[in-house]
Amino acid sequence: MDPISLIIAALVAGAAAAAQETSKQAVKDAYGGLKGLLKRRFEQKNKPEGEVALEKHEEKPEVWAPPLKATLLEAAADKDEEIIQAAQKLMALVDPQQAALGKFILQAQNVQGVVQAERIDTLTQNFGNPPREK
Repeated sequence: MDPISLIIAALVAGAAAAAQETSKQAVKDAYGGLKGLLKRRFEQKNKPEGEVALEKHEEKPEVWAPPLKATLLEAAADKDEEIIQAAQKLMALVDPQQAALGKFILQAQNVQGVVQAERIDTLTQNFGNPPREK
């Protein structure tokens, strides 16, 4: 799962879970924390439309997902490790079985291309020149 899809999935799952009265406080706190991080990111990047999309997305995710996704990309939220970790934590609280299977784990460093895959145990990519043999 790519970082933007993870963030949006966490927002959808968090909103649904937080709306239920039986939800654990940890889920509500994690959801509020993720939203707070995103709001701060939008403020730092001077993207007020991101805050609007974030609030409207909670009401109508099917309508507001595309503008939210665009603003998340413009604000480089997919590069913010704290936001990604908050989304992973929220998804682990909402869906612990999938989290235990590693579905919400992202590991990307110095990525110059993107591969999207859903059902892979391990994916190894090498960018640049191959190591020289001795």
